[in-house]
Amino acid sequence: MNTPAHVVFGLFTFADPKDRRVTGAAITGALLPDLSLYLLAGWALLVQRIPGQVVFGELYYSDAWQAVFRIDNSFILWSMALAAGIALKSRVVVALCAAALLHLVLDFPFHREDARAHFWPLTDWKFISPVSYWDPAHHGRIVAGVEVAAVVAATLWLWRQHPGCVMRTLLAVLLVLEVTPPLMFGLMSLG
Repeated sequence: MNTPAHVVFGLFTFADPKDRRVTGAAITGALLPDLSLYLLAGWALLVQRIPGQVVFGELYYSDAWQAVFRIDNSFILWSMALAAGIALKSRVVVALCAAALLHLVLDFPFHREDARAHFWPLTDWKFISPVSYWDPAHHGRIVAGVEVAAVVAATLWLWRQHPGCVMRTLLAVLLVLEVTPPLMFGLMSLG
């Protein structure tokens, strides 16, 4: 799934309109499993000036990058952190870890060649799904359509639950980021 969708679903599931810390933790937890990709790719693209084809066609699959992804995409590590949050009775830690786990649960069935080792450190095995969230050759258009529809519905619900200007601005930005790429790809495929 796309990162904006993860944030919307993390907010939908774990945010608390009455507790900004819990809401902030839900946002952070939804982002953390993708953060290393943004940092690694951003550094490679913007600082090292490596072409995008190399970054996403080679570096993404390299042992070094996959070693990082194993950590921040581990069901095992996030579950241990969630258990600690529950034991400590910390709503903030629970929201953070639960949103990260939701991110992983939503990613798991929709990654093919770009799958991650979600059960590290127990194993480096990757589930290679027959369905992709982005690749049209593997139902990517259908998944993207369902994803966008679910994000729109969740955003409308969140809009009503969170009347503040900051949250509504964030929701509007997330919605634009989620809807724009599929719309642009759809328009390009018409021509």
